[in-house]
Amino acid sequence: MGLKIIITGTTGMVGEGVMQRCLDNPDVEKVLAISRKPNGHSHPKLEEIIHSDFTDLAAIESQLTGYDACFFCAGISSMGISKEQFEKITYDLTLAFASTLAKLNPEMTFTYLSGQGTDGTEKGRSHWARVKGKTENDLRKLPFKAVFAYRPGMMKPMEGALHVLSYYKYGAWMYPIGRMIYPNAFNTLAEVGDSMMYVSSNAYEKFILEGKEITETASLLR
Repeated sequence: MGLKIIITGTTGMVGEGVMQRCLDNPDVEKVLAISRKPNGHSHPKLEEIIHSDFTDLAAIESQLTGYDACFFCAGISSMGISKEQFEKITYDLTLAFASTLAKLNPEMTFTYLSGQGTDGTEKGRSHWARVKGKTENDLRKLPFKAVFAYRPGMMKPMEGALHVLSYYKYGAWMYPIGRMIYPNAFNTLAEVGDSMMYVSSNAYEKFILEGKEITETASLLR
């Protein structure tokens, strides 16, 4: 039997790219996308649940059992919103969602898309970085088989993606140059998806994966 994976954030660029990569992998048996709105994709291995409140999964709990991994790619920028709103979406929502999955699937591997610059000490000046760090740290305390925090920098979208941020569309020319100069800060979304699948199927010694570790683990899947 292949991997059964839950993915959030599939209406965003990263979640969509990770989902596409999983659907293309013959070792993945099923992908369950959980979103607030349809992601615009269809595939024989893809099931989609539209659910508005990620802090309360009671109505869909019966559909969330029997999964091997969760790739949590939902998130929001700290720009233009209050600190309280950012904390609610980034920390409260994520921990509530993950806590339910840990209860239903204790043998699951949970992978959290964090961000480059996250402050794992929770003591730095940047509010968003502290909140992301607290989210990482508290996810690690949940009774999953394993938890990983991903901190990619610039990511190259997948071909044919429907949900690409304008910054990435117009800044794509920088990717090959940046990759050569600072490879730890540049990944493809294919690498992010492959890396998540690899660490979910294999033991890996690091909790935090940055660009270099994402590239290395992705190459081991192929």
